[in-house]
Amino acid sequence: MPTPDLEALIRVTAPGYVGAEPPEIAFGTTDTPVGRLVLAVTSRGVAACSFEDEHAIFERVGREIGGFIGPDPRRLDPLRREIDAYFAGRLRTFTASVDLRLATPFARTVLQMMLAVPYGTVTTHAELAARIGRPQALHAVSNALVANPVCLIVPCHRAIEGDGGPGAYAGGPEAKRHLLALEGITAG
Repeated sequence: MPTPDLEALIRVTAPGYVGAEPPEIAFGTTDTPVGRLVLAVTSRGVAACSFEDEHAIFERVGREIGGFIGPDPRRLDPLRREIDAYFAGRLRTFTASVDLRLATPFARTVLQMMLAVPYGTVTTHAELAARIGRPQALHAVSNALVANPVCLIVPCHRAIEGDGGPGAYAGGPEAKRHLLALEGITAG
């Protein structure tokens, strides 16, 4: 028998589900050329755009943010359209606001810096560490980037290793290479 959390996830992600009230947190998925992304949108912005398992994200959002979670096309579809436009080469900057409550305080600092890295350019982990005033924190910066709960929107794929290699990515190395190539960047 499924757990109560799994039952809730199955119910709210069912195609025909219509809740009595709009959810506080819109939850759903979108398929992309680099894999399925799990989406969660709060009143503050996009809290998840993740390659992680749907159930894991659902539980994490419920635990760390709380509130009623369910489908809400009014809030999810604009994000899905932006993601589609990005992959079609028609969008360079996401307009969706970001809610970084699923990131640690240190990771929030790193991810805020990534928001300033423009489309078609890259930075290195060492440059990020220096910008946040922690030049020795390369490993912590790398961990923050891989744990980014808002992939694509916060463009952690634009952070590469000092030797020019692509480095780790939550969606895997092929996804990272694809995203960089989409933006005209060759890494590794």
